[in-house]
Amino acid sequence: MQNTVTKQKPRGAQGSQTGVFKVDFIKDIAESLNIAVSDTVASSLASDVEYRINQVIEEAARFMRHGRRTMMTTADVDQALRVLNIEPLYGHSPYNPTVFRRALPYPQVPAAGPVYFPEDEEIDFDRVLREEKIALPRGVSWTAHWLAVEGVQPLIPENPPAIPRESDGDPNAKGEILKVNGTAPTVNGTGLPLGLTANLPAGAKKPATGPQANTQPNQQIVKQVLSRELQLYYARLTSSLLPPSSDFAKRTAALASLRNDAGLQALLPYLVRWVGEGVVGALKEESQQESEGKVLEVLLDVISAILDNKTLFVEPYLHQILPPILSILLHSSLPASHATQLRTTASQTLSKLLTQHSTTYPSLSPRIMKTLLLALISPGKSTGTREGAIRGLLGVGKEAVRKGLVEGGGARVVGAEWESGGRDGYGLVNSVMDALRVLQPASEMSDSLDSSKEADSAVLTKLNEVLGGYFASQVSSDGAWAREILGLSSSS
Repeated sequence: MQNTVTKQKPRGAQGSQTGVFKVDFIKDIAESLNIAVSDTVASSLASDVEYRINQVIEEAARFMRHGRRTMMTTADVDQALRVLNIEPLYGHSPYNPTVFRRALPYPQVPAAGPVYFPEDEEIDFDRVLREEKIALPRGVSWTAHWLAVEGVQPLIPENPPAIPRESDGDPNAKGEILKVNGTAPTVNGTGLPLGLTANLPAGAKKPATGPQANTQPNQQIVKQVLSRELQLYYARLTSSLLPPSSDFAKRTAALASLRNDAGLQALLPYLVRWVGEGVVGALKEESQQESEGKVLEVLLDVISAILDNKTLFVEPYLHQILPPILSILLHSSLPASHATQLRTTASQTLSKLLTQHSTTYPSLSPRIMKTLLLALISPGKSTGTREGAIRGLLGVGKEAVRKGLVEGGGARVVGAEWESGGRDGYGLVNSVMDALRVLQPASEMSDSLDSSKEADSAVLTKLNEVLGGYFASQVSSDGAWAREILGLSSSS
């Protein structure tokens, strides 16, 4: 056993000296750092350094083989260091290899061998200051921008500039882009597509064309050109809807198509404008006729169908859809045979519009309610206007009825006019009663207010102050109804 041990020691000592890294190399590095190490420690450190370098070279060779290369680069070593969770070496790049120069031999130490060192580039500051400065480009980044908004390309640096056409300077040449049977698809200065002027409702003013249209101030030329299919669809749609005496089956099919078909977004601004001009043309007649009432009914059906179509983006056109609805609702002299039906339909359409878009535009309902309240309580308003305002409040909702008729004094104003001799407002009185009934549904077991009781007497007094004498007497027959109108609980 002793002989065996004595034989292994020399082999171990000899093995420690046969590695790539010698003990003297480790000692030189330690002396440069003012650290004294023994031969045993230096031998252990040399073995560990050799093992770590072999590990890095093996990983780098793996990257070299995966890269289908036969020469190892500094990038392979960097990737190997990252895999081994070691901080990479900085300042070395495979695209800019370091150039080494051979130093002159030392005559004092001829056995030292050749010495190589990296050559540093000498920079002439005068030359650098004289040269033109090169601006560094921005790094690659991602950003979002609007390619098109409602079919129109915005003029922003990210989008390519619009290519000017030779016909841009001639307004009359705009219609030459697309023609259907020799007729231009757009009407200059109005933004109306083919078939609109031919299918305007009765009484609507047709837009001016020719030289007179070119002299109009603030002339707007349509930039979007409708396809031939959409032009034909528009012409057939409008001709099927108006005049109202046309085939009922065609009108029903046209409304169903407008309510369910997709791909009509490009026609939406033209349809909204067509409806608006049709309402203006039907309401401006001094003597309302039966045909005008039918026209207004069809136009309200068109607005309702547009709101029902889930594929249409209606929000940008709400400011154009609301005026026709409010005009029909608050017009003073609608055709007698259609007045109640028109105002009821307009109220329902207004309710549908607010239900769909009041969440997106929270200020929409208060603004409409303010308009209706002014039409209701302002002096000098006609009976028809007040009735339309009440039905409009019904369409806005229960709180609008409370704020308009109860808190705003609308019921008191209508009751005072009724008691003063305005007996032609029977429909107006019924509208107020219908609106007040929304606040509290009718009940079979209802007790009337008793003026002999102190609590009921206080309720009656407050009713007279809020609703006026006439409507207070109408409401007093139902105590629960009266208390709900005043915002009181039944127990009080």
